[in-house]
Amino acid sequence: MRPLEIKALLLAAGVGSRLAPLTKEWPKCLMPIGKRPLLEYWLEIIYLLNIEKVLVNLHHHSLIVKQFLKRDRFSEWVNYVSEKKLLGTAGTLRENKTFLANSTILLVHADNWCQCDFKSFVKYHIYKRPDNCPITMMTFETDTPESCGIVELDKDNILTGFHEKVKNPPGNIANSAIYLIEPEIMTWLDQHSNCSDFSTEVLPQFIGRIATWHNSGIHRDIGVLPSLQKAQLDPKPSPVWSDEDNWQKLFLTNVIHNAI
Repeated sequence: MRPLEIKALLLAAGVGSRLAPLTKEWPKCLMPIGKRPLLEYWLEIIYLLNIEKVLVNLHHHSLIVKQFLKRDRFSEWVNYVSEKKLLGTAGTLRENKTFLANSTILLVHADNWCQCDFKSFVKYHIYKRPDNCPITMMTFETDTPESCGIVELDKDNILTGFHEKVKNPPGNIANSAIYLIEPEIMTWLDQHSNCSDFSTEVLPQFIGRIATWHNSGIHRDIGVLPSLQKAQLDPKPSPVWSDEDNWQKLFLTNVIHNAI
């Protein structure tokens, strides 16, 4: 069977309350990692995967993020949608079902800093995951399991249990909140219109049918300042777009760099 087209949904609407007061003036998804904003790294990953249809959801500081996305390098292939109130991950998927229809969806919580072999992640989902698994979840090893969604896996790395931010979880292999999902999930969401949270309301319904792929590279939740500061020391990929446009020149003078 020919693989479906892959479309990407980057979730970039969050308020980032744990990063306050930084996020009172600047969106979490555009926090600097080195000299570039976090969301640009995600768009580079998408670009290098040859994914041509991308949707970014916006809410907090949406006008600032729109200005970032209106740059020439993104204008022909990156779309965005503003949410007047946060819909939750499942709600955002459902709200944009027309754009995402008939495709495999790369679903990303774009307020995380992640560097790994994304091409292998995609190849695993398309060619190697079990046929009965409509979701592939990326996992990573965490030092703070109580603050993550911890997974239990069988011998084939299929999800058998999921523990979302509980005390004394059974292990330290965590959900990275990065997924590849098939149209079956969109059909399920249509049939469960009251569902808004992906982790607590959708994933538990598919236990035993979620494949996993482990990220042995970098994954950080940069939602707290110490983690954002650690990310500054991580190795960075070479830029896809090397020229500095007006937006980038202004970004480099932003006081947010001095606050990290």
